[in-house]
Amino acid sequence: MAWVVWTRQALDDLDAICLFISRDSFYYARLFAQRVFAATDRLKIFPMSGRAVPELEQESIREIILDGYRIIYRMSQETVAILAVHHGAREIDESLTNWLSFNR
Repeated sequence: MAWVVWTRQALDDLDAICLFISRDSFYYARLFAQRVFAATDRLKIFPMSGRAVPELEQESIREIILDGYRIIYRMSQETVAILAVHHGAREIDESLTNWLSFNR
């Protein structure tokens, strides 16, 4: 079983997304956060369940798609580090690509 840890960047991403959703509905913002944490908890047992991030072409950096968001994580021996939560309609820009590559 793997450990799942969250980076400050990923927590800030999730916070910003939930803040945006909460402008319309606190209920759905909370529900979204719960669903994200549930999805990442499954990585404890199935760390390979996400696909490799196509832009990076690195097997150790993977993603889960949830409600149009990309939950990007890095796998190592017994740890899954959640690196970012990114809206799927937005391209991964160069600064995020560099940050993700640096954190491998």
